[in-house]
Amino acid sequence: MQRIVPTIWFNRNADEAAEFYADVFPDTLVDARVPHPESGETLTVDVLIDGYRVTLLNGGPEFGPTPAISFFVNFDPSRTEDARGALDRLWNRLTDGGIVLMPLDRYDFSEHYGWVADRFGVNWQLMLTDPAGEPRPYIIPNLMYGGQARQAVDDYVALFPGAQVGTRVTYPDSGEVMFSEFQLYGEWFTAMDSAVEQPFTFTPGLSLMVNAHGQEEIDRLWNGLSAVAALERCGWLQDRYGVSWQIVPDNMAELMARPGAYQRMLGMGKLVIDEF
Repeated sequence: MQRIVPTIWFNRNADEAAEFYADVFPDTLVDARVPHPESGETLTVDVLIDGYRVTLLNGGPEFGPTPAISFFVNFDPSRTEDARGALDRLWNRLTDGGIVLMPLDRYDFSEHYGWVADRFGVNWQLMLTDPAGEPRPYIIPNLMYGGQARQAVDDYVALFPGAQVGTRVTYPDSGEVMFSEFQLYGEWFTAMDSAVEQPFTFTPGLSLMVNAHGQEEIDRLWNGLSAVAALERCGWLQDRYGVSWQIVPDNMAELMARPGAYQRMLGMGKLVIDEF
């Protein structure tokens, strides 16, 4: 089971986005559509991209994704036939109606790389990886900070059992993080500090949903992450760096099937299993 699932907030078009991603990404399917318990409309729909689960939330105009959290898409020539061609094909689909943040080109860190916000505002960094390097997952979430990446990663690694820091490269002049890899529950993430001030930040438009096993783990993660009491609602929290998390029981579907569970959840901040 994937323990940490990125959740993307859409403005009433999550179903459309799910079908789009299933069409443009190879080895991708739409999975686990959950209806709203009152209206019957889609509440969430999951997309499995090469086996990596992403949840699309059918919200409203309140929030949306920003480049503060993006997704690396890694094309490894040693694992993918015509990796460069596959990258180009995906790039052409994602840029249709989207916004290019970094053009597809050769860079110091990759001979073929580009960054695009697609038509729904979701950010993707497409990279042709070095086949001589250690293999990486096809999809890796990336978090961009403004000078706090080192401390944020260290905090997360200290909180999650068995977590570890991998490669970390810093800017030679400032010592801030140019690129850092880390793993939580064995799942890959990357982090970086922006070299320049950015007009965006983290929002609930893209949150990280943690499937916690039992109330003790919920409590420990909640206490270690939550930094703004006023924003604690329905299992959602914001950490000291502005990142939004959802800490939910790993048997959430079973709990939500109980009569009245949805209304009881609306009254909670931290989710309490016994109160469902």
